[in-house]
Amino acid sequence: MPSKTTVAVLFGGRSSEHSISCATAGGVLEAIDRTRFDVIPVGITAEGAFVLEDDDPAKFRLDPSALPVVSDNGTRILWPASTASRSLSVQRADGTVSVLGDVDVVFPILHGPFGEDGTVQGLLELVGLPYVGSGVLASALGMDKHFTKTVLQAAGIAVAPWQTVTAHQWAASPSSVLSAAESLGLPLFVKPARAGSSVGVSKVSSSSASELSDAIETALREDSRVLIESAVVGREVECGVLGGRAGAAPRVSVAGEIVMTGREFYDFDAKYLDAPGVDLVCPAELSPVELATMQELAARAFTAIDGAGLARVDFFLTPEGFVVNEVNTMPGFTPISMFPKCWIASGVSYPEIIDELIALALE
Repeated sequence: MPSKTTVAVLFGGRSSEHSISCATAGGVLEAIDRTRFDVIPVGITAEGAFVLEDDDPAKFRLDPSALPVVSDNGTRILWPASTASRSLSVQRADGTVSVLGDVDVVFPILHGPFGEDGTVQGLLELVGLPYVGSGVLASALGMDKHFTKTVLQAAGIAVAPWQTVTAHQWAASPSSVLSAAESLGLPLFVKPARAGSSVGVSKVSSSSASELSDAIETALREDSRVLIESAVVGREVECGVLGGRAGAAPRVSVAGEIVMTGREFYDFDAKYLDAPGVDLVCPAELSPVELATMQELAARAFTAIDGAGLARVDFFLTPEGFVVNEVNTMPGFTPISMFPKCWIASGVSYPEIIDELIALALE
């Protein structure tokens, strides 16, 4: 029998999306082909400790009444001491050290800061371990909505008008911030610059200064920089991107659509807790020309940020055309997430997506 590829699945982390990362990891642990891959589950606690976790998908299922977490079990993962080795070890709670074996590739299923933003990617670069997904630059760009928009705009890709406000600017002159925001019109979305899963996001529909102030304060609890963004009126459509093999062009899935049936926007509860008021339609009803245009723009956006491996590109389809909302370099893999739904609708199964991402990382 040929030897298996050893995959370290890395999940949890310090961000507010800790539980979503755990749930995504649960999906991957359940679907990965065990005849081809040996798995080492590495959890990161909310305090940042790397621990050897249980290889138990059921432990990380997304339960609204008890969100999954990585607990500190006293173990500590020891990364390779240099690029001369790919050996992963674990220090047990009693101080003894066991060798877990050589790692062929790391699958960092991390969402939000301290994981999706290039920090963990930098760690893996330092120790010379191949990993799934984008590198340091693209991960950092994709995580930061201000710089994503800046890069996409420079590439000639339409984005929603926005202003970025720092915590210092808000503390120094809130009246100036509120006055500047008026130029964007209503309604507005207020978002942390470096967070995901709609954490800290508010929709502001009135000209009330208190409503906008409250939204800024909410976003600042997640990040020191906040985007105030014009709400774009249009259909919310998304597609998945996979990197091309051997330098080929990125591949783009069919589109999915988020249809609001009773919520203000696609918030955390709708994304992950299956809350009512939102329907996910995949494939979305688009004309052949619309789909081709969207796929071409998704590939361009992926290339513009120097993406690798995978991404989900989110759009608004307006009467004037497509507007890119976000490029997510590590989209959710939970059973109700749009990224796997789009690829499954394109004829690629969940296990095949995982196989392809590992193959791209090794390449």
